[in-house]
Amino acid sequence: QVQLVESGGGLVQDGGSLRLSCAASGRTSTIASMGWFRQAPGKERDFVAAITWIGGFAHYADSVRGRFTVSRDNAQSTLYLQMNSLKPEDTALYYCATCRDNSGRVGYCEWWGQGTQVTVSS
Repeated sequence: QVQLVESGGGLVQDGGSLRLSCAASGRTSTIASMGWFRQAPGKERDFVAAITWIGGFAHYADSVRGRFTVSRDNAQSTLYLQMNSLKPEDTALYYCATCRDNSGRVGYCEWWGQGTQVTVSS
């Protein structure tokens, strides 16, 4: 079992930046990849970015590529998401998860955090 705790969300203006963190604990040696997903009210949970734990190979959704950067600190078992040039449409509850790979398939992810709210005002 792996426990995940997200932090770093908040309210930011259009064009601003935020950095999300996701601290993992428990059986972290079993982690293959980790990802960020987001869910806006009334919408499905969407893939944002993911990274392999070994090698650090990243994959991004088209909507965030060039604005967001995913990274990890293996020693600290922590996942990060640097979000720049934020837009109102980025407003959502952001979740981190452990996943089988960095493909972004929700069904390939097993353990999930509780989420951290990101709100971008226009």
